[in-house]
Amino acid sequence: MKNITVSLDDETYRRARVVAAQRDTSVSALVKGFLLELASGETEFERLRREEQELRKRITNFSGADRLPRDDLYDRRR
Repeated sequence: MKNITVSLDDETYRRARVVAAQRDTSVSALVKGFLLELASGETEFERLRREEQELRKRITNFSGADRLPRDDLYDRRR
């Protein structure tokens, strides 16, 4: 594994730290994720599309025909 050094202005680094904290990770992990995505040639959209397709394959027991009657969905009796 290789280490790299990146120079940033103070404001950019501060913002990166805030984003990392919001995502419960480190600035280093954010940079690593960005570089992995960049090197893989897969865009964020493509990654999300691939993950969506993988999730759809795992959903096997759902049918749009399995509808509940309206009264069961909304208890409108008072």
